[in-house]
Amino acid sequence: MADTLYLSLWYPNLQLASLADKLTAVLGAFAAHGGVARVYSATVWPVSWSETPVFQQVYGRRLNTGDGGDAKGEMGVEPRVAVEEALQLLHDDYAYEFQIGWSLWELETAPNLPPQRRGPVALDPGFPPQRQRPVAGDPGYDARWVREPRLVRVTGYGPLFDEGAYEADGHIRIDFGPDGPFLEEGVELDSVAARHIEENVRQLVELTAAVEKASGATARLLWSELGESLAQRLALRLGVSN
Repeated sequence: MADTLYLSLWYPNLQLASLADKLTAVLGAFAAHGGVARVYSATVWPVSWSETPVFQQVYGRRLNTGDGGDAKGEMGVEPRVAVEEALQLLHDDYAYEFQIGWSLWELETAPNLPPQRRGPVALDPGFPPQRQRPVAGDPGYDARWVREPRLVRVTGYGPLFDEGAYEADGHIRIDFGPDGPFLEEGVELDSVAARHIEENVRQLVELTAAVEKASGATARLLWSELGESLAQRLALRLGVSN
């Protein structure tokens, strides 16, 4: 069963004014560990998740001047810029959410068509793209491993937001989304699948260590929405297959 994966980070005696530096450091660590260097959106939530955001910005393509003077479009803004804009509204009972891109190996399937008719899999509009899941034993589909982008949410909590949610969720919480790429439980675990799952897990471990170090966190917790341990599920998955 798919589960949602989170990483919570805590900092000793964190002052609200220092939250911006922590968020910038966490977002900045993604580029070196399978992510992008720029933030896609920022949202500021007042009081609790049930309230309407007081600030919301989706960053489109920003024009930059290249070496030859050409204007080049790049999606998003630098983490520092996004954090500065959102935290202009600095309050104890606000939460600050940022979305950034992160890529993992996932199994994509396409209809098994003759070569002359083969084409790209149709994807729904929006980000991240929706992909077809492999069907075990179905001869009508070809499967291949591709690096699929996903949106990761990084949220910084004011101490009074949602009645002190930071105590359980962390001063900063990273929502990685579904844990499927770290297990691929519906896929036959051959050597190729095992290698790609291992790379995803290694990338997760390295990113977790990087954000902890870059932001100066003194405590961290990788946890799931259903309360199941990813490490235990992975060990069980590999053990049953081996």
